[in-house]
Amino acid sequence: QVQLVESGGGLVQPGGSLTLSCAASGYNIEDVGVGWVRQAPGKEREGVSCMDGDGTPYYEGHVKGRFTISRDSAKNTMYLQMNSLKPEDTALYYCATRNRFYCTLENLDYYDYWGNGTQVTVSS
Repeated sequence: QVQLVESGGGLVQPGGSLTLSCAASGYNIEDVGVGWVRQAPGKEREGVSCMDGDGTPYYEGHVKGRFTISRDSAKNTMYLQMNSLKPEDTALYYCATRNRFYCTLENLDYYDYWGNGTQVTVSS
């Protein structure tokens, strides 16, 4: 059974940092496309960052330069380092993987497995 479990969310002040983790079990996330997706209240899901199987990262324009995606194959875990957080980053953040080499920021239905999400709230 494939499980993706996110952690690391919480309440942070504007300008602060958080690191999200996504631990995978029952599925090897090495060499496949992985991604982070968020959904704010009343808004559609949005691809935030993703990584191809070879480690090539991609970022949505509003987070580029502030967020960093990474993957630790030994721990079968992916991460999202988030710096300079803004109130508009407030959302439920999901990790996702797919049975393909390439990730995607746009076609979110291409992901085969999803975590349950971790809440990130940026507020003073």
